[in-house]
Amino acid sequence: MATDRDEQLHEQQRQQRELEEIRRSFAEMGARMGSLFEPAELDEPEPAPPSERRALPAPPPAPPLLAGRPRWWWTAALTLLFLIGGLFGYLLRGDGGSAPPPSPGTAAPPVAEKATPETVIRTKTSVPEACLDTAELGDEVIARLNRNQRDNRLFLALRDYTIASQACRKEASP
Repeated sequence: MATDRDEQLHEQQRQQRELEEIRRSFAEMGARMGSLFEPAELDEPEPAPPSERRALPAPPPAPPLLAGRPRWWWTAALTLLFLIGGLFGYLLRGDGGSAPPPSPGTAAPPVAEKATPETVIRTKTSVPEACLDTAELGDEVIARLNRNQRDNRLFLALRDYTIASQACRKEASP
């Protein structure tokens, strides 16, 4: 029994030591990093004795070639590119400013000595009466569905629509 209590006591002491070590490491880290919520203290480093001084660090690398160009330079370059592209497009077009050939639908008929009568073909669209009824009944069915009138009237309208649709299909087929 005594050994169990001793083991528990040793375990608690070990956990306490680990906890203190973790707290200490956090405190050291906080002292090194500083607080994000407090202003930083200006600690000036002590100058090293002349015997410990090292060579100066290498200068930072030069910025990329195009990064430091002024804005007007970019504007001039883009304008020049636009003008070159326009000139290239103009040259590829062929003869330059000639108008495109007229389309066949807008071409004027040649003037003949004797005018021939123009033949106009007009088609007359006819729709079977059953198809008109089908459209009206379809509109009625959709209106009832939109108004959520799902009763006997919807059933009757849907039945009439189905019959009219079959009659329309039959009359419209050749």
